[in-house]
Amino acid sequence: MGSIIFKVPGKPQGKARARTGYNPKVGKVTSYTPGKTVLYENYIKTCYMQTTDVMFDHDEPLSVYIIACFEPTKSTSKKQRERMLNGEVLPTKKPDVDNIVKAVLDALNGLAYKDDTQVVNVAANKTYGERAFTEVAIVSIEK
Repeated sequence: MGSIIFKVPGKPQGKARARTGYNPKVGKVTSYTPGKTVLYENYIKTCYMQTTDVMFDHDEPLSVYIIACFEPTKSTSKKQRERMLNGEVLPTKKPDVDNIVKAVLDALNGLAYKDDTQVVNVAANKTYGERAFTEVAIVSIEK
């Protein structure tokens, strides 16, 4: 089918670990996704839908490329900030790159593709920039 590229403005977030707790409404212990993760995944979905409404075929193998761009903190010195923006210093802080990937892939399940099992190749980078964002490219692999 081709490719789709879209941007999610704001600080990249990783998928948080599922929480388990007693649910008095159902009378048993259940697992749930933390609210912050649910909100971020819904935001990713919204950004995707604002770009396109295309869904890749259910048997189509896909590659996904993700760039997670972070803003240097306000307290960063001018010299260090310049080094960060020039790519001399990379973000070795949370969230972990694998959790960012998981959040993006799970958010796009049933929207961009039927299931994230279609994704056979992933490349993800964390970097610094003037503005925080996550950019996602989904590319169909020709058979």
